[in-house]
Amino acid sequence: MTAIIFSDYRLICGFMDDCKNDINTLKCGSIRPGEKDAHSQGEVVACLEKGLVKEAEESDPRIQVSDECKKAILRVAELSSDDFHLDRHLYFACRDDRERFCGNTQAGEGRVYKCLFNHKFEESMSEKCRDALTTRQKLIAQDYKVSYSLAKSCKSDLKKYRCNVENLPRSREARLSYLLMCLESAVHRGRQVSSECQGEMLDYRRMLMEDFSLSPEIILSCRGEIEHHCSGLHRKGRTLHCLMKVVRGEKGNVGLNCQQALQTLIQETDPGADYRIDRALNEACESVIQTACKHIRSGDPMILSCLMEHLYTEKMVEDCEHRLLELQYFISRDWKLDPVLYRKCQGDASRLCHTHGWNETTSDLMPTGAVFSCLYRHAYRTEEQGRRLSRECRAEVQRILHQRAVDVKLDPSLQDKCMIDLGKWCSEKTETGQELECLQDHLDDLVVDCRDIVGNLTELESEDIQIEALLMKACEPIIQTFCHEMADNQIDSGDLMECLIQNKHQKEMNEKCTIGVTHFQLVQMKDFRFSYKFKMACKEDVLKLCPNIKKKVDVVICLSTTVRNDTLQDAREQRVSLKCRKQLRVEELEMTEDIRLEPELYEACKSDIKNNCPNVPYGNAQIIECLKENKKRLSNRCHQKVFKLQENEMMDPELDYTLMRVCKQMIKRFCAEADSKNMLQCLKQNKNSEVMDPKCKQMITKRQITQNTDYRLNPVLRKACKQDIPKFCQNILSTAKDDAELEGQVVSCLKLKYADQRLSPDCEDQIRVIIQESALDYRLDPQLQMHCSDEISRLCAEEAAAQEQTGQVEECLKVNLLKIKPELCKKEVLNMLKESKADIFVDPVLHTACALDIKHHCAAIPPGRGRQMSCLMEALEDKRVRLQPECKKRLNDRIEMWSYAAKVAPAEGFSDLAMQVMTSPSKNYILSVITVGICVLFLIGLLCGRITKRVTRELKDRNGGNGASSRPLCAWDLGYTG
Repeated sequence: MTAIIFSDYRLICGFMDDCKNDINTLKCGSIRPGEKDAHSQGEVVACLEKGLVKEAEESDPRIQVSDECKKAILRVAELSSDDFHLDRHLYFACRDDRERFCGNTQAGEGRVYKCLFNHKFEESMSEKCRDALTTRQKLIAQDYKVSYSLAKSCKSDLKKYRCNVENLPRSREARLSYLLMCLESAVHRGRQVSSECQGEMLDYRRMLMEDFSLSPEIILSCRGEIEHHCSGLHRKGRTLHCLMKVVRGEKGNVGLNCQQALQTLIQETDPGADYRIDRALNEACESVIQTACKHIRSGDPMILSCLMEHLYTEKMVEDCEHRLLELQYFISRDWKLDPVLYRKCQGDASRLCHTHGWNETTSDLMPTGAVFSCLYRHAYRTEEQGRRLSRECRAEVQRILHQRAVDVKLDPSLQDKCMIDLGKWCSEKTETGQELECLQDHLDDLVVDCRDIVGNLTELESEDIQIEALLMKACEPIIQTFCHEMADNQIDSGDLMECLIQNKHQKEMNEKCTIGVTHFQLVQMKDFRFSYKFKMACKEDVLKLCPNIKKKVDVVICLSTTVRNDTLQDAREQRVSLKCRKQLRVEELEMTEDIRLEPELYEACKSDIKNNCPNVPYGNAQIIECLKENKKRLSNRCHQKVFKLQENEMMDPELDYTLMRVCKQMIKRFCAEADSKNMLQCLKQNKNSEVMDPKCKQMITKRQITQNTDYRLNPVLRKACKQDIPKFCQNILSTAKDDAELEGQVVSCLKLKYADQRLSPDCEDQIRVIIQESALDYRLDPQLQMHCSDEISRLCAEEAAAQEQTGQVEECLKVNLLKIKPELCKKEVLNMLKESKADIFVDPVLHTACALDIKHHCAAIPPGRGRQMSCLMEALEDKRVRLQPECKKRLNDRIEMWSYAAKVAPAEGFSDLAMQVMTSPSKNYILSVITVGICVLFLIGLLCGRITKRVTRELKDRNGGNGASSRPLCAWDLGYTG
């Protein structure tokens, strides 16, 4: 009887009266009896159903079904929901398909419908049956009661959670989307919904995701986008994912209404709660889930989280990656669509961000996309800053941040505010993670809103670098080896990035990690807030001492200058706090590792780097070292900056990254107790130790060469000779150009005054050390190297090529003094001879040859001022003393050299002559001869005076009164000659 009634709409009570006009309007058949076959009357009902569906999908006023007929149509569909035989159109359309796919499915309770729905997109499904099934599904979307199993399974839950609200219009209350949203809200709030109902909900959520045409809003709002971008992709959710891809900006632009319709559909279906709802994602990611996420129960919401964590690993496949990011784009725009986040944070969100319930209307003050931003701002607050998130919510916020950092499109506020800047600066940066790096690189060029949000995100990264998922992946080996304790901490506080920076040049470090860490260091230079530990340690000091300064490098300079001034002025109390001074030191040391971390130096030397260091890699201070080695070739601006850098490094050797790196072990061995300011001095004192590392020794020599080029690069000498330099070398200082290096002229000037024994004791001690060191290694004498480089190559090539310099080059030049042609070089060698007279210690070859004789014959005589040299010369002249043959030979050589030096370089004045005599090893002999000569002259003068007096008196007696001249006569007037 039921089958007969449903085969002819005229037999259905009231249907004829309610739909008579609509049948004629929609041309669904004739209402006059006998004009149609009785069995074809089911087509009329099907025609009306299609009209009802079409009205919802199109805004065409010509297609309109009356309210009475709508109710009648849905009532007929509801009555036929139990047994598919009652839907005559569908029954005839799907008879063969039912036998093919659902032959073993018993009719009744909507089981055949569900079976056919599940096979709707099978290749062998007939198009006629597929169309009939789609119409049926669209009716279910308009009225959930058209699904027998759903209405039956969820009846009690709908009543329990008041999903049947009487004051709502029937058209809304009955919609499948409303039912799903209402029951999903209960589930998300932790309420109990029967398993049968949840199973039915899962089926219909999957159904809506599989076929976009079941959602009238999608058809109405996205018709243009579908036709333009996604035609031919109807099945298995492909159209929806195509639209998602368009919304992400990968295939063009999409209208706001379409985007909103997609967002609403994602909320209705809630695929974040169960990845299986999204069939396209499920099929694309099946292999990844089986390998990477097999430890997680099927259907668990953490499956999506697991997939995000493996997004750019070797386990991920390309198709899964695309489907995952397309879905995450929408989930990231509504915090409620991540069920784990919502469950853990709904209390905090309500308390701190004033949110509504899961399916309640969103506040204009706090849109859904802004809730997560609110949560992460509170997640990283300190206790002093106010209310914080609960521990479990904070952990979820960190998880989400770590996962979404891989793509700017997963950060709604960032993409919204930075859309223009992304197009302007980063259009070519299409690789994963490049867009955010690009925005950070152009931070100063961004519009205000974009700059603020990129700045906030960067500031957040500085506290918790694990947000940078790609960097963490690249740095995994170094983290596991050196930084695993920091990585395991729930609260990072900048420790992990500091560890990565400190170990950036370990052999385990790979190129990607090095590049990532260096990029973050460069970004940090743009704002001191981007260095979390520095910000927390120094924020009060910055506000007090460096207000209105933003760039980190300027803040570091400001604070370090304050510390230095307080130290030099012996201030009673340092203005920079102790905790800030400690972190400031860390920042200063980190900046020395890469020239790009010192923007002023880098900008000044860009062209010089290109010309002189084209293939030298950044990092490990290699570029800085290259510029130092090519200092004479640099442009004036770069040269000045490099000189200033060297001056700072010499004042504080700990800032000399290369020296500290190369000599790290030697510092531990020899200078563990030394103050950082005296580190280089300590290394110089231990340079010739047998256990000194050769590489470190070579680096110390380099620094000594640098120091001797300009007294300003030797702070110890500068302090010791601060009175002597202007006194004796003022002519050099007055003729030198501003910011020009002095090429060792002041040091050479002081060395000459040392030979003349005119320096103050402190300055003399320092110059003695310099002379001793340069006597062993000619490279430490800039003037000698400058003027004698050709002569050294010509006369002393073998000695200069020696791996260990022991004064042999200097000795070679002295021996070949007669062969030296350039006057300036000859003068330098003569100066060396002059210096050696003053102290035997500055003549290493002579000192080595005469070491035993000094010990035996001159042990009681203190060194310096030529005393021990005079002792040896006296011993050489004393026939009773027998010197060592080598010492005797070297002394005779030196006497010949000094004799020649006296001939070719005579004293330039009386003071020089007197000083030469006083410093001569034959001083006593010379003084004796001079004394005898003076005495002889004195006696002659006395004799001359007596004779003159007597003769004068006699002349007066003879000529008295004659008016003769009274001029006294000298002996020579009377013809005396002697």
